[in-house]
Amino acid sequence: MGVVTPSPSTAAEKPNVIFILADDLGIVDVNAYAARFTGAAPAQMFYETPRLDRLVREGTAFSQAYACQLCSPTRSSLLTGKNAARLGFTTAVGGNVRTFYNQGWRPPPGYLAQDAVEWIDKITIPQALLNGTTIDALPSGQPADEGRNETTIAEAMPGHHSAFIGKWHLGGHGSKGWQPRDQGFEELSYFDEGGSPYFKWRDAWNARKLAHPKMPQAERLQGRTGPNRGQDYLTDELTAHAVEFLRGRAAAPAATRPFFLYLCHFAVHTPFQAPAEEVARFEKKPTRGWNGHDNATYAAMLKRLDDSIGRILDTLADTGLERNTLVVFMSDNGGVMYTSPLATNNAPFRGGKALHFEGGIRVPLVFRWPGRLPAGRWCEVPVDCNDLFPTLLELGGYDPRPHYASGGIDGRSLVPLFADLGNARKGYPRDTFYWHYPLNVIVKDPDDGQPSAPHSTIRVGDWKLIFDWSGVLKLFNVAADPFEQRELSAAEPERTQRLFRQLNDWLDANVATKYLPALNPNYDPAKEVRARPFVDLRRKYLGETRAIRAASTDPRFALPGVSLP
Repeated sequence: MGVVTPSPSTAAEKPNVIFILADDLGIVDVNAYAARFTGAAPAQMFYETPRLDRLVREGTAFSQAYACQLCSPTRSSLLTGKNAARLGFTTAVGGNVRTFYNQGWRPPPGYLAQDAVEWIDKITIPQALLNGTTIDALPSGQPADEGRNETTIAEAMPGHHSAFIGKWHLGGHGSKGWQPRDQGFEELSYFDEGGSPYFKWRDAWNARKLAHPKMPQAERLQGRTGPNRGQDYLTDELTAHAVEFLRGRAAAPAATRPFFLYLCHFAVHTPFQAPAEEVARFEKKPTRGWNGHDNATYAAMLKRLDDSIGRILDTLADTGLERNTLVVFMSDNGGVMYTSPLATNNAPFRGGKALHFEGGIRVPLVFRWPGRLPAGRWCEVPVDCNDLFPTLLELGGYDPRPHYASGGIDGRSLVPLFADLGNARKGYPRDTFYWHYPLNVIVKDPDDGQPSAPHSTIRVGDWKLIFDWSGVLKLFNVAADPFEQRELSAAEPERTQRLFRQLNDWLDANVATKYLPALNPNYDPAKEVRARPFVDLRRKYLGETRAIRAASTDPRFALPGVSLP
């Protein structure tokens, strides 16, 4: 099958683009992916994803696609083409987090208004490190952004009509000036929060009362429900809005601009809520428990997400839009492994959301464009979520190369891979990827069962190094050992130290100091409950001048109400 060769073109020739982002969907939650990695047949599995499986059959699926460890970092990265840590998105925060903006405070030197004052999980064990901070809103050129204005996919595709539906979580929880409309989108129906009720959500979305009274705006601009399309369940309502948009575009005059629809489902994020009849059916299913998948409510939520994919594909076929519409599907991070009851299981991969093991960052990614992209093919080349920006630009008929200039985007177009799935010609030039999560988090480390310490990660070629800032290095050959069962740092000391230096060189060159952990002056090594003591590996391997920073160097830790554990 011929592969598209995109180039700048007329409006009539540019394709439509639909990008569907799932929330917290694990890579083996999709049956086609589970079959790929376990060898089991879908009939043996508990979850039901026939429409997503169809998308895989009719498109090109990536088996080593990476997201960030949490949703806001991934969302910022894919929209801008930049590594999330470079942007300042190191975690995803709730609406109760204090930022300098929502407190009405002037940020200290080096900080932005939308930087978080603090973000602390309820951890009871001693913590050797203090959390780095995070930004809470994607800079859009507001005065408080101090000259920063990130270009989004929507803004980089001026020939397309860009529309947004669903979860935003990039706007400072209703901050005026940082909503989808400020980043190039028509707002059809959206909510600027990390999660949403699946039933009776409209009141929450339309709420205008300020969550923080000192926030410098008259009301909170947290969401817009759009017209009521009569669906009681949120996933169904968002799908109805998407279908309505597609039918409207299909009926528009031929000269109308092509569209870019960015549909961000809340499914399958908490709270775990689904229609009772769906839940009851899964509770009785004989394959319940396969691969640790036994949460009937989660299965029902996933089924409704899968139904949504089917309705969109069917609408494209019914309206004649299918031939000239690219559909891309992805998840924002790995499946959740820390809820009670347990949501899902990412086995045979280790870990889940909030961790840098493969189960936390490897996600499904599928491209479907009938007649233009390969169908039923798998690409085994490692790729990253920030590659979506240049890829959608190029497939949409734009030249991404101006965005590659020094200081520009980190992502590179995946288009060469559609004609060369093994990347034999090296048309896709990347082999190095970085992740950064500078927070102590209540999610347990699968190795010691304790809350996870800040961690940063590099993958170069087949090799991946996880740097646990509390003093541990974990090395894996993820090509030979994708399920990370054999830790090799002791067997490969030179490689380990080389990757450690490369990772920290990148962090120091690309990530602002405020987004790095700091030493906790209250830490007492005698009270350490972990099996091994804290060690400053930056001091040990990189020298005194590159040791982990002291809390006294950061004015944030001296602010009112900021407590040191």
